[in-house]
Amino acid sequence: MNESKIKVVVKNLTKKFNDLLVLDNMSFNIKKGEFLCIVGPTGCGKTTFLNLLSCLEETTSGDIYIDDEKANPKKHSLAFVFQEPSTFPWLNVEQNIQFGLDIKKMSKKEKKEKVDNIISLMGIEKFRKSYLNELSVSTEQRLAIGRAFAMNPDLLLMDEPYGHMDIKMRFYLEDEVIRLWRELRTTVIFITHNIEEAIYLAERIIILSSKPTTIKEEIILDLPRPRDIKDKKFIELRKYITDQIKWW
Repeated sequence: MNESKIKVVVKNLTKKFNDLLVLDNMSFNIKKGEFLCIVGPTGCGKTTFLNLLSCLEETTSGDIYIDDEKANPKKHSLAFVFQEPSTFPWLNVEQNIQFGLDIKKMSKKEKKEKVDNIISLMGIEKFRKSYLNELSVSTEQRLAIGRAFAMNPDLLLMDEPYGHMDIKMRFYLEDEVIRLWRELRTTVIFITHNIEEAIYLAERIIILSSKPTTIKEEIILDLPRPRDIKDKKFIELRKYITDQIKWW
């Protein structure tokens, strides 16, 4: 992580839906190349924050800056991985990964190199020409993650992308996304309700309160990688963060 470079500045961010105050004057920074997890009670506005950052929704007040400019998907390269797979069923694996690169109007050589690299990194070589009806749900989600990383986004936004998967597959995909993040050095903002997942992935965790939502605490994680869920410090952190998130 580049300690000297701030990628995102969130300043006095407030979001209301009619009279319901969801996000209440939140301010924090995200460093370039950081893997940040955001956790909090169900319904506290975690997804709303990502929607504001990607301009899918408008702020009520306050600002979000990326590289010292107001967040704007027309200026900044953002990629979003949703909880449900969002790949295109009429395209095969290779074409899905290439889709965003076609929009960027890369040369054929650049596109081929990028697609080949992502397919290799994700370990899906044997599915290169496969369509979605030939893939498992977990492979399809790996494809969605690989497609997002292929864009070299300024920010990769991940909204509980492993929510429907069993524990074994979650850990496998968590390792995959860590490997991609370390290889490509993208800034990642990862939303999850799973505390163990957040500790396993993040360099820093932001804990949100219940609505009206503020930042309750920020925790820097200095655990070595790969992380051991049986490690005493890991277990202590899991208990502490869980206690902080309980409804109060």
